[in-house]
Amino acid sequence: MRHIYLVTHPEAQHHVDDLVGGWHDSVLTARGHQQAERIADVLANRIGPQPVEIYSSDLRRASQAAERIARRFSVEVQLDARLRERSNGEADGRPQTWLAERRVPLPEYGDRLAHHDGPAGAETRLALVERLYPALADILTSPATNQIIVSHGSASSYLIAAWIGMPMTSTDRVFFPLTSGSITTLRRNDTHFSHQVLTLNETDHLEHQ
Repeated sequence: MRHIYLVTHPEAQHHVDDLVGGWHDSVLTARGHQQAERIADVLANRIGPQPVEIYSSDLRRASQAAERIARRFSVEVQLDARLRERSNGEADGRPQTWLAERRVPLPEYGDRLAHHDGPAGAETRLALVERLYPALADILTSPATNQIIVSHGSASSYLIAAWIGMPMTSTDRVFFPLTSGSITTLRRNDTHFSHQVLTLNETDHLEHQ
């Protein structure tokens, strides 16, 4: 059976500074590095000596976490820019209040996937799923039975949607709220070929810090 461990990157500097993330290339905080080590502990215990592949967004807050995990397994990280968070365009790296004052609210009905939030250069949700779905499809072409993907909150939510086979056009409402530093475990059952979500947003390893 194939297992995919979907990791949302742990605490980054833009979280502490209350800045918009997106493609802003912030780094992990000291606490974030500690959280990455805890994630590595959990995954090492679960996977053991079995071979593993590790994929990551190329943004530093994700790739730094991926590198810490990779050292535990003595493997290389495969970076993929398609695993990045959704871009907020000119809002990336600015204060959250700056974005809040300019954001165009997402409508309840209508073409929610093509909705533009307002800031110049921002990605629509449609653009996000159109790069994430093929990224996961490419990862699944590997015969590896254990894979770790380190990405971001919103991006990881849509990767789950892609895993369970949800059509892109149906992702206009789905969203899995994922905590920074969480682990979600996906499994392909070889008996009836189902794509399962075994655990969602595990955070026990982040406690008692």
